[in-house]
Amino acid sequence: MVEPCPLIEVSGPPRERGRQYGAAAAARIRRGLEVYGAHLDDLALNGESIAAIVGEFLPTIAAFDASYIDEMRGIAEGAGVTFEDIVLLNARTEILKLAQRPDLRRRLMEREGPDGCTGVVALQQATGGDLIHAQNWDWKMECAETAVVLRIRRDDGPDILTFTEAGALARSGFNAAGISITANYLESDRDYRQLGMPLALLRRKVLETPHLAEAMRTVYVTPKSASNNIMISHKAGVTLDFECAPDETFLVQHDRGLLVHANHWLSPVALGKVRDTGIAQTPDSLYRDIRVRDSLTPKIGRITVDDVKAALFDDFATPWSVCRPPRQTRSNNLSATVAMIVLQPAAGIMEVALLPALNREFTTYRLDLD
Repeated sequence: MVEPCPLIEVSGPPRERGRQYGAAAAARIRRGLEVYGAHLDDLALNGESIAAIVGEFLPTIAAFDASYIDEMRGIAEGAGVTFEDIVLLNARTEILKLAQRPDLRRRLMEREGPDGCTGVVALQQATGGDLIHAQNWDWKMECAETAVVLRIRRDDGPDILTFTEAGALARSGFNAAGISITANYLESDRDYRQLGMPLALLRRKVLETPHLAEAMRTVYVTPKSASNNIMISHKAGVTLDFECAPDETFLVQHDRGLLVHANHWLSPVALGKVRDTGIAQTPDSLYRDIRVRDSLTPKIGRITVDDVKAALFDDFATPWSVCRPPRQTRSNNLSATVAMIVLQPAAGIMEVALLPALNREFTTYRLDLD
C-alpha cells in the first residue's frame, strides 16, 4: 500500500507559516534531503560550497519576492535543518547546474536524469461541464515518500492548494481564484547560461496571483535559468501553454478545448529558434502526448475526469509509457510516475494518486473558492 500525501495547512505571515510547514513536514523534508544528499556527495559538494552557491542566488530571489526568503527560513527553523537545505529543495537543479563548473553541470544531468511529466487541460467545450487540469509527474520513485499537499491560508491574496515536494513552496495546484498550474520538463541549447528565478518560486508566484493576466505575465516575462513548459488555466474556461526558454517564451494553444503537452517543444516558432536537447533523454515524450491526445479527442464535448485519468494511466510501451512504472534510468536511478494530480478548480478539488502505475487509489483534497 502506498501512503497518501499528508495535507498540511498553514497560515499567518511568511516566517510563521514557514515554521508551521517545516514542523509538520519535518520527516518528509529530511527524507528529501537524504534523496538529494547522495547526489551532493557524488558531486563532491560540501556545506561550504553549497552555502556559497545559495548566496549567489539570494539577491535574485529577494528582488523577485523577499517574503520567500523569510518563508524558507521559517521552514528550516520548523524542520530543524539549515536554510541552505531548504533553498536547495526549492532550487536544486538551478543552483547545482549553475555552479561555476561545466563538468558539474554535465555530471548532474548524468546523475539525475530529466524530470518528466505529461500534462492535459480539457476546457468546458471539451468536457461539457467544468474544466479539468491534470498531470503525471515523472521523477525519482523515492519522492513518493517526500510529497505533500500544502493548503495555504492567506490574508493578502487567494488561498492556495498545491502538491509539492516537502520543503518546497509550490509545484502543481490551484488557488481560490480558480487559477491552476502544472509544469513539464523541457530542455534547449539556451539552458544554464544565466541566473534566473527558480521554477518552484515562479509557480508559487502564479498561485498567489488573483488575476489570470498577472499570472500569465509572471510566466511570460520572468527570466529563468532553464527551459520549462508551464500550463496555466482558469476555471472560467481559459488555458494557455507557455514553452519557456530562459530568455524567451512561446505559446501553444488548445485544439477544440483540449491541450496536451509532454517533454518536447511543439511551438513552430520555438522550433525555428531553439534546439531541443532533451529528446535524447526523454524519447518517449514523442508519443506520450500523442497517446493522451488520441485517447481524449474522440470524446471531445463529453470528456470526464475518469476519461482524463484513463488517458494518463496509459501503459503503451511500458516502462517508457505515459504512466511509468518504476524502472532503472541510464544513470541507475529508479524513475517512475511519482504522482497523478487531477485538478478541478471550479469545484475546489485536487485528487492525487501516488505511484499510479502501482496504485490507483486517489486521495481528495479541497479548497474553498472565492
